[in-house]
Amino acid sequence: MDARTQSAEAKTPENRSPIPMGEFVALIASIMALTALGIDSMLPALPAIADQLGVDEPNHRQYVITAFMLGFAVAQLVHGPLADRFGRKPVIGVALGLYVITNVIAASADSFELLLVARAASGAAVAAGRVVTVALVRDCFQGRAMARVMSLAFMTFMVVPVLAPAWGQLMVMIFGSWRLIFGGIGIVAALVLGWFLWRMPETLDPASVNRLDLGEIWRGYRIMFRDRWAVGYTFASCAISGCFFAFIGSIQQIVYDVFKRPELLTVVFASIAGLMAASAFANSRLVMRFGMRFLSHLAIVVTTLLAAIHLAIILFYGETLWIFIVLQAPMMAAMGLANSNFSAMAMENMGEIAGRASSLQGFISTLGAAVLGAVIGQAFDGTTVPLYIGFTTLGLSALAIVFVTERGKLFRRS
Repeated sequence: MDARTQSAEAKTPENRSPIPMGEFVALIASIMALTALGIDSMLPALPAIADQLGVDEPNHRQYVITAFMLGFAVAQLVHGPLADRFGRKPVIGVALGLYVITNVIAASADSFELLLVARAASGAAVAAGRVVTVALVRDCFQGRAMARVMSLAFMTFMVVPVLAPAWGQLMVMIFGSWRLIFGGIGIVAALVLGWFLWRMPETLDPASVNRLDLGEIWRGYRIMFRDRWAVGYTFASCAISGCFFAFIGSIQQIVYDVFKRPELLTVVFASIAGLMAASAFANSRLVMRFGMRFLSHLAIVVTTLLAAIHLAIILFYGETLWIFIVLQAPMMAAMGLANSNFSAMAMENMGEIAGRASSLQGFISTLGAAVLGAVIGQAFDGTTVPLYIGFTTLGLSALAIVFVTERGKLFRRS
């Protein structure tokens, strides 16, 4: 894409913000961040939850994360069609209200089974934040401008992964209760809900309202499945997201059991999340110049190479905490850069069915990633070897999918 095309795209009527741009990005990021808050704040609390609710198998602690992600994945199929029929605002409003309620239930759970049910329901509720915000952004922006907005939102919401584990650890270590974590999530969700209802107008064009029937929904799905970019980049995103979920599910055990440094969990997590935020900021600047394809293809190559190098170091030299941080942080940053552009490219031709396309893409990528991440996480054997075998395998898989999608023409600046 040349400079004139780029300028024309930036001025197109679709590239508009319904409220001041800074507030729009901050609000979208806050809604997205509720998902990260529901995951990352749990990490320091997993041992305490297991002890209090009688979970003996260490790897089963990961189910607190997995249950949330499974609910998050499946519910996306519902939120998209509802958002295309009733609008973005009412769907997010009801969903965030349910998110508050399910976190209150989780805070009062007296069994591990009830906690997992509440976690699955929480994931199902907050899934609207993923589906409908993507559709909302697509209502207002397209092409590189959409990728830029998503990168800025991602950069802003990355403050939560930096701070959430520290907050969770504070609740457990200072106040002695993991239940306060869920109560805090409920309060934050209520505040974001009020902000959204007060400031965000409806962005769905009345002409784009779709009937809520199976035939209409299936028609939208057929449109998506006929688009090579939508399908290819959805499955590439699935592979990369599987790496994210494997990391999140395993990081507590890695820091506690491999490195024997539980007090450093928040520091390790923050250092990695901080570099991911920096990569999102860089992407928001670079994507308008180099394009989504060039940046995301380069990022997936870097991800795969770093994973393979780290695996080789572990096998032939051994793992240390410093090696882990120095190699893991840039790898996760590259993953984030690839994934934000993959999501934008998957939605590029989906303006007519943004809600349904976002829901189906989210369902496929999140459910697949949750399963892949759980498989890798449950393979934890006291070392980081299973994690990096998984990272290398999924990185190569994503690269192969992109290669087929682009018919062998990688690194194009279009």
